Amino acid sequence: MRYDGKKAYDIKIAYIGGGSRGWAWKLMADLALEPDLHGTVALYDIDYERALRNERIGNRVSKREDAVGKWKYQAVDCMEKALNGADFVIASILPGTFDEMESDVHEPEKYGIYQSVGDTVGPGGLIRALRTFPIYEELALKIREICPDAWLINYTNPMTLCTRFLYEVYPQIKAFGCCHEIFGTQRVLANVYKMMTGETDVDQKDIRINVLGINHFTWIDRAFYKNQDIMPYYRQFVEEHYKEGVAGIEKGHWLNQYFQSMQRVKFDLFRKFGLIAAAGDRHLAEFVPQWYLDSPKLAEEWKFSLTPVSWRKERAVTLYEKSLALEKGEEEIGLKPSGEEGVAQMKALLGLAPIVTNVNLPNTGQMKDLPMGCVVETNASFDSQDVRPVIAGSLPEEVRVLVLRHVMNQETIVRGYRNEDKELIFKAFINDPSMKIRPDEAGKLFDAMIENTKKYLPEWLC
Repeated sequence: MRYDGKKAYDIKIAYIGGGSRGWAWKLMADLALEPDLHGTVALYDIDYERALRNERIGNRVSKREDAVGKWKYQAVDCMEKALNGADFVIASILPGTFDEMESDVHEPEKYGIYQSVGDTVGPGGLIRALRTFPIYEELALKIREICPDAWLINYTNPMTLCTRFLYEVYPQIKAFGCCHEIFGTQRVLANVYKMMTGETDVDQKDIRINVLGINHFTWIDRAFYKNQDIMPYYRQFVEEHYKEGVAGIEKGHWLNQYFQSMQRVKFDLFRKFGLIAAAGDRHLAEFVPQWYLDSPKLAEEWKFSLTPVSWRKERAVTLYEKSLALEKGEEEIGLKPSGEEGVAQMKALLGLAPIVTNVNLPNTGQMKDLPMGCVVETNASFDSQDVRPVIAGSLPEEVRVLVLRHVMNQETIVRGYRNEDKELIFKAFINDPSMKIRPDEAGKLFDAMIENTKKYLPEWLC
């Protein structure tokens, strides 16, 4: 890597999961729009043909006249080749297939347990984590061996558990997790401010917030726009729209009906606790007791959707067809910002443009009322080769106890896996707030879900 004072050249990014149909294309657009960064993206995927297709798609993007960031995309056939010489590592994978995710999400429904997403907490989030750990253990150990100074940006869910496990395997790893849910809430706040004040030129990037909690169960206790406190506006907005909810205040965010909500869960949590719940309703509903997700009918009353895995499978076919069209040049990737901050974070770590943004990092004191070492989502300052958590303060006790239950469950899952203790993992399984069934029924469910995903698990778990 080299610099000329204002730009960085010969950067190498290792993309683990480089056959991605979605995230990879967003990265290609963001890199093409950034004039100060140039280099190579090594695409590694267990499906080499998918990585090769993205190599061709990425290089087509880079050759376009409107692409001011110039990058060479290269598919590689092993993780070692991708990591060799890497300055940054991006990890964005689907552990297993949608068949396994179908079990994660829908097997618990046989026992009356419903999950709106099923990739973070609850029975689905736990089993998904168990599939991810073997991959992330290999990744962390190879980074230690091949590129220990590289920064790893994790986009894989369950975000908190994946990031926490990387540090468990390699404590010196330079890793952080990124999620766009907070950006969506900043968009909400910007739109609320515009609605309540009549101002029209309000950029969500100018909404300053204090972030506390864990991924997908994140909270905002302070929000400002140009030193103007937004919380009173948000409070008034919630009171006016609580009963019916509001559609469209995150315009452009939703993919289809299965990602929609009317914000009623978010509004209700604000009325209960006085803090802004900074994630989508589909995620938030999975972290609390059965307030919103005791049945599909209750979810419908709260006006958010359950996402069936059958839709994800249908969408995968559509994305495959799109990848063929992109490869042939029959379609083009639109060069518009994705809304993600990965490229801005890399630029900041190279010393070109410092930023402060929310990320998932081990707790070193930024949240004093949660255990040290657990992974929390708070703001952090990014500067030349440095990520420094910003002191976030404390959650109110009534919110902290809800968050702490998940933190301790996550720590139990990691400890159980590292100690090859299946019984301990099961204890975390039955301790999730969604588990409204008897322990003997939970045991049957746990065994069935393990059986359905066993080809991705170590032998001691099966």
